[in-house]
Amino acid sequence: MCAKKIKQSANDRLKDTLVEMATALYKHGDIDAVTMREYEALKAPKVKILKSKEIKRIRVDANVSQTVFAKLLNISPETIKKWEQGERHPTGASLKLLNLVSAHGLQALY
Repeated sequence: MCAKKIKQSANDRLKDTLVEMATALYKHGDIDAVTMREYEALKAPKVKILKSKEIKRIRVDANVSQTVFAKLLNISPETIKKWEQGERHPTGASLKLLNLVSAHGLQALY
């Protein structure tokens, strides 16, 4: 059975190439560990801004209540309610966690 090839964008291929080059330079001693981490950060996935409907969809797809979802994200149920109603918007670590749950399900939190 052949594995499907995932098509990469030109931007992703460029990032991969830059990280490969930086890795070679790091191993050779031409760049330091701090600079190497900066290159590795290029491959970090972008955090998508989520709309209220998307946040609710993530929770409903996970088959959990607002209260349970809030406990898993370590925030208040009131915050979940406000996100889903569009009164507030997640930022920072909360937004990153929501992106992870969206991409990988609740198991990303365990």
